[in-house]
Amino acid sequence: MPYAIGKQSQAICDRCGQEYGYSQLRKEWQGLKTCPSCWEAKHPQLGPFRVPREPQAIFQPRPDRKEPLDVPVGEGVVFPPWQDGSLHGTTSVGIVTVVTS
Repeated sequence: MPYAIGKQSQAICDRCGQEYGYSQLRKEWQGLKTCPSCWEAKHPQLGPFRVPREPQAIFQPRPDRKEPLDVPVGEGVVFPPWQDGSLHGTTSVGIVTVVTS
């Protein structure tokens, strides 16, 4: 059933109580029918928040391949010197005491 247009109809603003043409009133987010001067938009903080989506796992991922790494340790040298002798790493081990009871 179609509704009438209401060109001649009058309505009262729910907020200020003044009489306006029915087509001039607008419905607010709270459900009130208000005049153009009383109408206010919904504040963004009151709106439904969009929660950011959590990243999903990749389908059949191919992780980086880790080659076996040999680290010779002994005589205070961690890495053997390169051919030109420019890279050298040294290390030392302190004393560790473990007490169990």
